[in-house]
Amino acid sequence: MKPDAALRAALYARVSTRDKGQEVENQLIELRRFCVAQGWLIVREYRECESGGTAARAELQAMLRDATQRRFDVVVFWALDRLTREGALATLDYLNQLSRYGVAFRSYTEPYLDSCGVFKDAIIAILGTIARQERLRLSERVRAGLERARRLGKRLGRPRAVFDREQARQLRTQGWSWGRIAQALGVSKAAVRRACQSPGRPSEVCQ
Repeated sequence: MKPDAALRAALYARVSTRDKGQEVENQLIELRRFCVAQGWLIVREYRECESGGTAARAELQAMLRDATQRRFDVVVFWALDRLTREGALATLDYLNQLSRYGVAFRSYTEPYLDSCGVFKDAIIAILGTIARQERLRLSERVRAGLERARRLGKRLGRPRAVFDREQARQLRTQGWSWGRIAQALGVSKAAVRRACQSPGRPSEVCQ
């Protein structure tokens, strides 16, 4: 990581189409001021007017692609719910992705979400632990659902009937492997592939 004065910053700002009276520019004004105060150089701004409940957001995906190429050193966003509303596991995975790419993150309104400072390693370790716990809880819920169905005497077909196929698709768009998704959801890789390639969804999303 470069010294703070030399950091290249990317700004990510998002409002939902349902956010009445809110503008992306309102967030960006404050984020720019913050970066100037830190002595950071703003090299890219990502502006999104989409729901945060899906990974299929053009600017989010562009930001993640640019992060893999280290086109900036830190991503600054207004608040965690502006980055995503996809749930705890997806949120943690986005932050961990950035960390793996060598890109730091900072939430403007949540200063404790800061991987730029002296507590960087601790923050990343905590996020990784929470993400693992979320995956375990997800797998436990799937197993509990299966066990409850058995107790009720229901016939259990393919695992795709008892796990969130939309979540499988979203994790795949984030670059997760088939095996990793299957492990997180507690199902087989074949079930994950079927979920991603089911009718009504573009197959290229899950390639």
